[in-house]
Amino acid sequence: MAETTITVQTQVASDIETVWSGWTQPDDITQWNFASDEWCCPSAQNDVKPGGSFSWRMEAKDGSMGFDYAGTYDSVQKLNLIEKSFEDGRKVAITLSENDGVT
Repeated sequence: MAETTITVQTQVASDIETVWSGWTQPDDITQWNFASDEWCCPSAQNDVKPGGSFSWRMEAKDGSMGFDYAGTYDSVQKLNLIEKSFEDGRKVAITLSENDGVT
């Protein structure tokens, strides 16, 4: 099967430390990790270090379905880079940079 690369970019009107915290702290993750208002993230475990694991629970608010977004961190450079692998072998690379207070 051919490998597919998807690139997504966004800008956040906040400093890089705040964005890093929001992306890595379990209490913050549960506030944003859902695709729509019908979903929630009731729990998140996050050990952000090489070899550390993550497991973020995503559920429909009506209880009809849910799944764990889980895997292992491959590389972490605080405030700059997170590389992780999902349990099914997919890989993600997240890079952060700040310019004039926008990350």
